[in-house]
Amino acid sequence: MTGLELRRIHRPETSAAGDVCVAAYGPFLARAGDDYRRRLHDVATRDEQAEVWVALDGDQVLGNVTYCPLGSRWREIARDDEGEFRMLAVAPAAQGRGVGTALARLCEDRAREDGATSMVLSSLAVMSAAHRVYERRGYARDPGRDWSPRPGVDLLAFTKPL
Repeated sequence: MTGLELRRIHRPETSAAGDVCVAAYGPFLARAGDDYRRRLHDVATRDEQAEVWVALDGDQVLGNVTYCPLGSRWREIARDDEGEFRMLAVAPAAQGRGVGTALARLCEDRAREDGATSMVLSSLAVMSAAHRVYERRGYARDPGRDWSPRPGVDLLAFTKPL
């Protein structure tokens, strides 16, 4: 994708990035409740406790992702030698343009910088478009690490050697 800038988020962009997260996850939030919507929108807190990276076209936030370095409270299933990212979100109007792939690649590069030997992530079973992005990037399902943060929310685990 031409014209795409990837970088750490700047504080004034956190609300727009939160809007992108809520819009991207919107079709999957019917049972999530307002608490999860607020958590998705609270990009500023995630960036304080992990690393939020954005994909921009000019000043427009097209997508964002939370990279969870070792020690971050946002890590869910990663072991010490693994990288993990969460809440990869692409604005609905920008989906299918390579934004998600670029953000996933960025997280893989960050994990390598941190000395990780593999990358892990969790995804809702219904997020088939995201699964296709992960599979194209070389991720494979790891059913032994599937988990549920709460009843009725089943997450699939994916792993990739780096």
